[in-house]
Amino acid sequence: MTVKQLSLPELTAACRELGVGHVGLWRRPVQSYGVEATAKLVRDAGLTVTTLCRGGFLTATAPAARAAALADNRRAVDEAATLGTDTLVLVSGGLAAGDKDLPGARERIADALTELAPYAEAHGVRLAIEALHPMYAADRCVVSTLTQALDLAERFPAHQVGVTVDTYHLWWDDRAPAEIARAGAGGRIHSFQLADWTTPLPEGVLNGRGQLGDGAIDLREWKRHVEAAGYTGPIEVELFNETLWARDGREVLAETARRFVAHAL
Repeated sequence: MTVKQLSLPELTAACRELGVGHVGLWRRPVQSYGVEATAKLVRDAGLTVTTLCRGGFLTATAPAARAAALADNRRAVDEAATLGTDTLVLVSGGLAAGDKDLPGARERIADALTELAPYAEAHGVRLAIEALHPMYAADRCVVSTLTQALDLAERFPAHQVGVTVDTYHLWWDDRAPAEIARAGAGGRIHSFQLADWTTPLPEGVLNGRGQLGDGAIDLREWKRHVEAAGYTGPIEVELFNETLWARDGREVLAETARRFVAHAL
């Protein structure tokens, strides 16, 4: 998504040229190109798919909507397995229309995971619950802290359900470092994502993630926290940013790689 202006063939070619060996994929462009075709494209480019994003949106109250969400998440697991990644990132979903019960919404996530986690395990895929910044709690994700994400994940075996640590969503929370250690001790850090926090946020706030080094987050400190917790997996950069999307994608990808070295290593 950092360079969503690139087609999948353009993306894989640019990664190969820049020496980027891993890529996190999103479902919509993968589905548009074809899941099997994407898997072959990535393999032929010598790339490893780190994660597939996203499953989730599991907070519906109506039985038909809940059944549809579960079916879509099973498809997402199937897609992840086909792409060769062992991790499906979950954005859990916001409040259903007219609902004001945050704890109840989180319990519906747990109920859904009871069905989805064994299905994912059978396909060699882990589920990674991503906590989103509280400004998204109403419409996108009722899981707002790493504490809440872990409280859900720990109801299941670590090889089935863990968490995503995303600097953009967690940097403000002074409890997050201790919760990263908790997640690491349980073997539950399934993915780690970087983005910076810049202000003012754009209208709608969704596409406000800053380029690495442009904002308020000490990215190296977060990397130290995650590594101290035992995480040794790939590090993703995920930037939703209209200004970046309006630029040449290869240029943005090269810039992001340079910024990663300058501000995260």
